[in-house]
Amino acid sequence: MSDLANLERRLEALERAVADIQRQLASVPNSGNWIEKMKDSISDVEAFREAMEYGRAWRHADRPPDEAGE
Repeated sequence: MSDLANLERRLEALERAVADIQRQLASVPNSGNWIEKMKDSISDVEAFREAMEYGRAWRHADRPPDEAGE
């Protein structure tokens, strides 16, 4: 099979997969604003703030020194 024929076959498969995903997403009901739903589910605000700070520190831990101030 030539490279062009192989590429065309793979592209057709990709297009079918994308069309299938689009059909699936079209049938999913809109769940509304997920942020509003999550906002009221946090009962321990201090624990939430602690978790957010831990995540921020973890994300910044691997930054090279010249990017630390950004």
